[in-house]
Amino acid sequence: MLSFWGNGPEYETRLQRLFRPPSATLKEVHDAVPKELLERNQLKSLSYLLRDIVLAAFLYSCASRITPWSDLLLGNQEILKICLKTCLWCTYWVLQSLVGAGIFCIGHDAGHGSLFASKTLNNLVGFLCHSYLILPYFSWRSTHHAHHVRTSLLSSSAPLIYLQKATGSMERDENYVPYSRSKFNLPHESKATACDYAEVFEETPLYTLFRMFIMQAFGWWIYLSRNTMSCPSYPPGTSHFDPYSPLFKPEQRTSIILSNVGLGSMIFILYCAGREFALWYYLPPFLLVNHWIGKSAPPLRRHKTHSSSVMFTYLHHSDPTIPHYRKGEWTFLRGAAATVDRPLLGWFGRFFFHNISHDHVAHHFFLRAPFYNGPQITSRIKAVLGEDYNYDSTPSFYALYRSFTQCLFVEEDGDIVFYKNRKGEAARVVDPEFLKKIS
Repeated sequence: MLSFWGNGPEYETRLQRLFRPPSATLKEVHDAVPKELLERNQLKSLSYLLRDIVLAAFLYSCASRITPWSDLLLGNQEILKICLKTCLWCTYWVLQSLVGAGIFCIGHDAGHGSLFASKTLNNLVGFLCHSYLILPYFSWRSTHHAHHVRTSLLSSSAPLIYLQKATGSMERDENYVPYSRSKFNLPHESKATACDYAEVFEETPLYTLFRMFIMQAFGWWIYLSRNTMSCPSYPPGTSHFDPYSPLFKPEQRTSIILSNVGLGSMIFILYCAGREFALWYYLPPFLLVNHWIGKSAPPLRRHKTHSSSVMFTYLHHSDPTIPHYRKGEWTFLRGAAATVDRPLLGWFGRFFFHNISHDHVAHHFFLRAPFYNGPQITSRIKAVLGEDYNYDSTPSFYALYRSFTQCLFVEEDGDIVFYKNRKGEAARVVDPEFLKKIS
């Protein structure tokens, strides 16, 4: 039986296997997926959107009854009443955060144009969903699309397919770009000692947990404000809120301003709703939503460098057994396959998060495929990729801790690199026979 605090068997299998890039071709992957799985069902998309709205409203309604229910059931038994109300509020906060994370996923898919045929309708839904969560929709959409590509490909077995521009690329990816050894001022690998690594990375378990807490609660806003762990070509402190930021093209400035207006409007609505609603009904679930989707962490002790983490997408892209590529070896297929599907929260995750964690590999290969077809697309991709399809049943909270403490930096050289831990050790290495072929 898989323990709550340990590696999944799939992860252990990858650890034992020398790495070779996937041998399948992009055509084989595309030909394996019927085109009907890539087509949008607008009624079904609308039904998922309405489901999340109804769930959020229902939970708000239930929360408004917590005090009357407690008073009715327990009368003057104050201690029991406090315990009951505490349990009910905590349950509400967790459930509402799951619904909120699902609303983020709906906005995410709308940003990719995978919900409706109309670009305007997709953007309207995405803007409203993300503004409700105080997230800048058009700002996020711009940089997230740079993680993917805007170019299209016509395939004999599929309609218009949108491919990633640089996923998994050390030079060109927009998100989850690992820090290199020099970022931490570490000596060359041949000269570094245990003391060198300890000086940079050693910290108490309590401090590690504190950094993880700050990261999960507020990391999303650190990323938006400072563009942490993004493409290294941008200057430090680049902001998603600045219309004149180098993240955006001149023609995007109006939409960036609109994103900021959306944020301000939601904050104003919360102000009008009153302190009780803002602090009890909205704020705790909002912070938990940031836990599910947020990224970035406070600086390592004695260093101003930030590490990054996410419950959703960071765990897909940052794993000790998954490679990053430099230009000599990067291809679209290799970058797209360099991710991990995870059963985050089991069927809860499928229901609330709209398959975003369970079928992320499929999202990489077929960007505009509807999320509700993800399971079927995944099964077909898995058949083609074989052992190069990455899945990990490691409990997600342990996987988060594992990546947080082991995915620290990569080497300056090498066209295929793996994260190294606080001892300067990589979990996997490239097959020497493959290196001979490409040298």
